[in-house]
Amino acid sequence: MSWIDRLFRRRRIYDDLAEEIRAHLDERTDELVARGMSRSEARDAARRAFGNVTNLEEQARETWQWPTIESLLMDARFALRQIRRAPAIAATIILTLAVGIASTATVFSWTRAVLLDPLPGAGDPDRVMALETTTASGSWTPTSWLDYRDFRQYLTSFEGIAAAYPTSLALGDESRTERRYGELVSANFFDVLRVRPALGGFFAATSDDAEGSRPTVVIGYGLWQSRWRGDSSVIGTVIHVNRYPFTIVGVAPPAFHGSMAGQDYQIWVPASMLSQIVPTGGWWLRDRGTRTFRVLARLAPNVTLAAARDEVRALATRMANANGDVSKGMGGLLMPLWQSHYGVQDQLRAPLAVLLSACGLVLLIVCANTANLLLARSMNRGRELGLRLALGAPRSRLIRQLLTEASVLAAAGAALGLVCAVWLAQSLRWLLPSFAVPSLIAPRVDASVLAFATALACAVTLIAGIAPALHGSREAFGEALKEGGRAGGLTGHRAVRLRSLLVAAEMALAVMSVVGAGMFYRSFRNTRALDAGFNADHVAMASVRLTLSGYDSARAEAFLASVADRIRREPGVSAASYTDYVPLSLGSGSWEDLRVEGYGPQPNENMKLYRAAIAPDYFKVLEIPLLAGRDFTMADDSSHAAVMIVNEAFVRRFLADRPSLGVRVRGWGRWFTIVGVVQDSKILRLTEPASPYFYVPVRQVYRPEYGYTFLARSAMPPEQTARSIAQAVSAADPTVPVYNGIPLTDYIAGPLQSQQVAVQLLAALASVALLLAAIGLYGVIAYSVAQRTKEIGVRIALGAQRSDVLRVVAFQAGVLLAIGLVAGLGGSVLVGRLVTAMLYAVSPGDIRVLAGATAGLVAVAILATGIPARRAMRVDPIVALRAE
Repeated sequence: MSWIDRLFRRRRIYDDLAEEIRAHLDERTDELVARGMSRSEARDAARRAFGNVTNLEEQARETWQWPTIESLLMDARFALRQIRRAPAIAATIILTLAVGIASTATVFSWTRAVLLDPLPGAGDPDRVMALETTTASGSWTPTSWLDYRDFRQYLTSFEGIAAAYPTSLALGDESRTERRYGELVSANFFDVLRVRPALGGFFAATSDDAEGSRPTVVIGYGLWQSRWRGDSSVIGTVIHVNRYPFTIVGVAPPAFHGSMAGQDYQIWVPASMLSQIVPTGGWWLRDRGTRTFRVLARLAPNVTLAAARDEVRALATRMANANGDVSKGMGGLLMPLWQSHYGVQDQLRAPLAVLLSACGLVLLIVCANTANLLLARSMNRGRELGLRLALGAPRSRLIRQLLTEASVLAAAGAALGLVCAVWLAQSLRWLLPSFAVPSLIAPRVDASVLAFATALACAVTLIAGIAPALHGSREAFGEALKEGGRAGGLTGHRAVRLRSLLVAAEMALAVMSVVGAGMFYRSFRNTRALDAGFNADHVAMASVRLTLSGYDSARAEAFLASVADRIRREPGVSAASYTDYVPLSLGSGSWEDLRVEGYGPQPNENMKLYRAAIAPDYFKVLEIPLLAGRDFTMADDSSHAAVMIVNEAFVRRFLADRPSLGVRVRGWGRWFTIVGVVQDSKILRLTEPASPYFYVPVRQVYRPEYGYTFLARSAMPPEQTARSIAQAVSAADPTVPVYNGIPLTDYIAGPLQSQQVAVQLLAALASVALLLAAIGLYGVIAYSVAQRTKEIGVRIALGAQRSDVLRVVAFQAGVLLAIGLVAGLGGSVLVGRLVTAMLYAVSPGDIRVLAGATAGLVAVAILATGIPARRAMRVDPIVALRAE
């Protein structure tokens, strides 16, 4: 049959059906006139009920043509008209889609900035790996400069290997300085990362020069714009970094911010200038035991990560054996940058993974809710869709039209969600305390995030739109022309079952969201309730880094003691001290390789123990009980015998059956005598078990390159005490910058901040999930009540009580609730097993969490069912039967 024959055949079919439609229109018009409407009003109402015949004809004529731009545009225009006819449903769909896409795109932008794109501005960053040193116990540690040089010289699986040491720097001379963040880097740093300069050039990468021979610096694009306003003559300008003159040789490109994911470094200095940046730190480059550098390695072409790992592991073992006690038991580990321990990604990796998974659950609920609403729309348009099928439109044509409508809604939701994501992307700072990473980069909503949001919109269109489209394309013409056009037949029952299935899925996913939020909340609460072993109340702190002001060892030691004396004289201060490590900091602090007199280590036993260098009265400030011996005094300086104080765990492990006082411990190449024992306290994190730890006097192991923190206990508010500490520092030397002047309670809460914010966001997402599940359940029950109005009227007319009607409605809701709870609780237990390692003192099947989630969903189900149930119980049988 030719296309002309098919055209005329479809035209004859249309003419016959149009005649039948006109008959139905006349019949319906007469019914409405009999009810009191005027002829013209009745005719208009009848036409609205049966749809626009002319528009249907146009749609039918197009059905056997291949889609063209014009036909697609016509589909889009028709979709917009349909949306305008049901604005409430369209607004609901768009808003729910916006919530799901905004939350998912926001967390994706965070994840991308921290994990997926850790080296913006670098060339082929996926081939750059982190090379970390491991201790005998398997924990990670930075790498020494000499180990880096050996890695670079002997490894063959890499195109290049570079080193970087992130630090804070003072930019300016003695009259005016500002604190900036930068990196001391190997000469080949920019070449290994394949970074191209925006202006000038970088360091010559042939070799690392002799110490102090390259006083040059590369500045960041942002610093160039803010300080020099983009002046190209900046090349060759001399600036002072830590009060030492350097010549600017290049400007980094706008996208490049250094080797640390998510952080903004603006100054790069050759590592050969370490002695000029840190006056007492030049020996780092000559000491294999001083491990401070981060190592980045670019895989050579055609070399796999597994092969490179094997080579790194083998070389690290040979180096450990060759370098005696300094590297005994040390190893090497190669990993992608997002797995690295050096940087903020180590603190944010777990929270971001949890949040991204929670957003995925919410997005699935959004899809189910959107599918439910679209399905309701297609059921209400059964007459229109049936007429199109009867006029010869193939199912594929209707599916295309309905998917177009879903696409328009998804595009609108994605656009609104993207606008929200642009604003929410800046909130990555919520996950870390402001004092921890003041140089954190705000993630950008760029082309990658836009592409991700577009992909989400397409996925939502397919997931949420395909079921309604398939259902709508099954409408039968005879069923569509039945009086009232209700979906009471086979097609309608199939749609109701599908909507019920979607609602059950929504409730199951909502249960999983609530259980997940509950487990992480209980874990956070259990962690926060742990005893830290010291009292941070009424304690203030403030930090200084004296190398920024060019202090040598003698000046720095005198400065610290002078400031501590000033603080002690402040009103209300009962004790003051200073240390190079504050307990429960985000960093891990420093460790030393020890040898305990009379103790024989086991093979491969880790004798590298964490420690703190402290001044007198440190234990008094933190109220850590001294169990035996004495505290440090000002006499414990470099001219007297070296002494040490250890904790209970140290005694239990190394000195179990002998007196602890007087035992000698070797570290830093000399012997220390234990003069005191203090109670165990938390050092690195609240959830850690008691571990050996020791304290040494600052005056005996002073390292001015470290930052030092003043601590003061006072009866005054801690905020005021922090200001007093800053004033004492300024009075001693106004050029020394002070930072982190805050109450100690705020500081030690920093490591828990990412947990707290993640729990809050999970709670918000769980609330959204419950709301969407409630909307879906309400829609299904309300539709069911509306469809069964006649049945309910008949039941009541035959003597059924209101409670019987309530029981019918409640049974339908109860079935959906039971299915959702069973599936959701089962899925929650399975998912809980996957995240057990992230939880503290919470099991995957925690009864209280599961009971709370069950109660929450039951409460939401009761609220969602209440309005339709109340409406059903108030049905007037006379009115219901008359309306039919």
